[in-house]
Amino acid sequence: MSATANEQHVNDPAVISRLLTTPARWAVVGLTNNPRRVAPGVSRFLQDQLGMEIIPVSLSGEDVMGNAGYKRLSEVPGHINVVDCFVNSQKVGDIVDQAIAIGADAVWLQLGVIDEAAAMRAKTAGLDVIMDTCPMIEYPNL
Repeated sequence: MSATANEQHVNDPAVISRLLTTPARWAVVGLTNNPRRVAPGVSRFLQDQLGMEIIPVSLSGEDVMGNAGYKRLSEVPGHINVVDCFVNSQKVGDIVDQAIAIGADAVWLQLGVIDEAAAMRAKTAGLDVIMDTCPMIEYPNL
């Protein structure tokens, strides 16, 4: 399957529904203890309201919300279902490539995080892709 430079990703509502209603392990890249960041609130929602297991992944590898933190996706033991990306668009391609390399099932690029080429690489590798939206925005629409 080849992609053209003009091809744009479109989120599939069925994939959003499945990802938000099926218990899963979510590696949240960019999750820190900084309360001014968006990632902690979204991660708490995923964990407390939706029952997802949260695995913090950040440059510091800090523990967050009582969960052991890691510096890279490849360090996380066990299978990761969803890689949730709270990094800027210029850096997300590397995270998507890591998600592909570890055999994750899906990548979720948060609101404002857009990388069409990375989305195409993930889809070509068989991953589900959600881009430029947030679980807290999508969940009430299910």
